[in-house]
Amino acid sequence: MPEYSDFRSDTVTRPTEKMRKAMAEAVVGDDVLGDDPTVQKLEALAADVMGKEAGLYVPSGTMANSIAIKVWTRELEEVIIESRSHIYNMESTHMTFISRVTPRPLSSNRGAMDPEEVERNIRKPSVHIPRTSLICVENTHNNWSGAVVPMENLKAIREIADRHSIKIHFDGARVFNASTASGIPVKEYAKIGDSLMFCLSKGLSAPVGSVLVGPKESIDYARRVRKALGGGMRQVGVLAAPGIVALTEMVDRLKEDHERAKKLAATIAGLPGISLNPEHIQTNIIIFALERSRISIPEFLTKMKERGILALATTGGIRFVTHKDIGDEDIDKAISAFHEILGG
Repeated sequence: MPEYSDFRSDTVTRPTEKMRKAMAEAVVGDDVLGDDPTVQKLEALAADVMGKEAGLYVPSGTMANSIAIKVWTRELEEVIIESRSHIYNMESTHMTFISRVTPRPLSSNRGAMDPEEVERNIRKPSVHIPRTSLICVENTHNNWSGAVVPMENLKAIREIADRHSIKIHFDGARVFNASTASGIPVKEYAKIGDSLMFCLSKGLSAPVGSVLVGPKESIDYARRVRKALGGGMRQVGVLAAPGIVALTEMVDRLKEDHERAKKLAATIAGLPGISLNPEHIQTNIIIFALERSRISIPEFLTKMKERGILALATTGGIRFVTHKDIGDEDIDKAISAFHEILGG
């Protein structure tokens, strides 16, 4: 199999040697019975890092989000969510399938919903109308090219939620990227949400898993929901162990991913057919459109693959993501391929 520079996602990161060693040496028990010490250590560490009472290790970010929505809502209720959010667009409709609630998508400015519009869309129940019981926010925002949603915006939405006694779930799959880019500690972001989910298996490079954090009582119920969804795992300390390495050793290096993404964006922004404002690239995700180009998106991706580079079509065009396994040589290789394919 040929070696590719894989820009499809930061989910393709490979575990470090220290992670592999931690997996091999992990002390394990049966997590469903509550006695896997490595999982317990990871959950306690995650809760402490985020300033929450408790944590729950789950197989994926999608499961963590689906559990959180199930915990905070009841059937026949409604959830306010940003229209290009990952939960609404890319998580296989679990809001309606699992929680049986209606999403109310709102437009935004690069992931930041207008607080006044959020408040206007909070609804009280009647025979015709569902109750709004939850607001979901996302930071960084995947489909807005890894945008960092401003803290002032998040705080304004938190104030509105409190005024109407509504919960907030924070999809923080890449919250460490947001913190790295903004300088705001993750605990400050976590204060916005009654619950928060973050992924270990993206830029932090662990092979599997996400953690849902929140109040102990809610996490206890979330554990029941995880079991009902088939997410109860047994000697899962072998997977939790690299998550501990991810949290303790992999956060500081995220700035390297951001720098490489910005370099790539600044270099390709002026090429023929590319619609991209490099000032919008704040973290590790680049999304750009091909406009009035002589080449289609599928053709472009094929030509990139022929040159040893993998990328994805996504909402808004084409997506390149930088991560631990993308180095300077991969960036240079991608830049060369862009010039060969598009000219300029």
